[in-house]
Amino acid sequence: MTLDTEAIDRREAFLLELLTSAALLAKEGFSRQVGQPVGMKGPQDYLTETDGMVEAHIRSRIAETFPEDGFLGEETGGRPGSQAWVVDPIDGTANFARVIPHFCISIAFVANGEVQLGAIVNPILDEVYLARKDRGARMNGKPIHVSATADVTATSFEMGWSNRRPTLDYITAVSTLFEAGSNVRRGACGALGLAYVADGRSDGYAELHMNSWDCLAGLLLVREAGGVTGPFLSLGGLTEGAPVLAANPHVAQLLSRSTGIALLAGPDLLAQDEEGLLRTA
Repeated sequence: MTLDTEAIDRREAFLLELLTSAALLAKEGFSRQVGQPVGMKGPQDYLTETDGMVEAHIRSRIAETFPEDGFLGEETGGRPGSQAWVVDPIDGTANFARVIPHFCISIAFVANGEVQLGAIVNPILDEVYLARKDRGARMNGKPIHVSATADVTATSFEMGWSNRRPTLDYITAVSTLFEAGSNVRRGACGALGLAYVADGRSDGYAELHMNSWDCLAGLLLVREAGGVTGPFLSLGGLTEGAPVLAANPHVAQLLSRSTGIALLAGPDLLAQDEEGLLRTA
C-alpha cells in the first residue's frame, strides 16, 4: 500500500500530539524513579516500569488512530509490515534507571520502503525534534542543520557501545578517532546522539550495532538536516539491526574510515572515495 501526501500529513500531526502525551508520562516516571526497582533484560540492558507504560500508551494510541498501521517496539515487539511505527519508549534506559536526565523517546514511521517521519523528544529539556522525508528537520518548530566543522582537531564525535560486537572493535575505533585528533564522547542514549548531530551540537555519531527503534528517527533527522548516514535499512536493519553512522559531510569519511562503517553517499562524496567505504544504496 502506497501512502499519499495527505496520509503522511495526518500521521505527522498525530505524531506531534503523541510526543506531548508520551513525554509527559516519561517525565512523571523519571520523577518517581529514585528507589524504584530496575529489571534487567540482559547484560547492561535495563528495563524500568516507565518503559512499559510509555510503549503501551504509544501503541494503544496508534492502534486507535491508524489500525491499518503495523507496530514494532523495543519492549513488546510486533510485525512491521509494509507501513509501521518503530518505537523506543525510553532510549537511554541505563541513564533513566540511575536518575541521570539524559534519555528520550524515539518514534519513526516507515512506509513505501523508506522512513517517512522521524521524531525524538527529550522530556527533561522539552526539546522536540521532527523530520519528514524531503521536507527538512526542526527542533521545537525551528529548522536545524548539521555542523560545519571540517578541522579534525576541532571535531567532537559520539561513539555508542553495543554488546553485540566485540569490545575490542569499539576500543579500536575510539582509539583511532582520538589518534586522529578528535574528541569522543559516550552519552549512553543513541537516539539523542543522532539528534545532536542533526542540530549541530555533535559532528558525528557511530555505533557498530543499533536496533531500528533506537536509530531510524535520528537517521532521518540527520539526513534532512544536511548530514550523511550509512545504509541501515538496506542491510536488513529494520528487524535485525545494523551498524549506524551519521555525520556532517565534511568529516563523514573520517568517521567512516575510523569505524569501518560504510556511508550512503551522493556523487560528490563518491568522487572522493579512495577506500571503498561508500555505498549508493
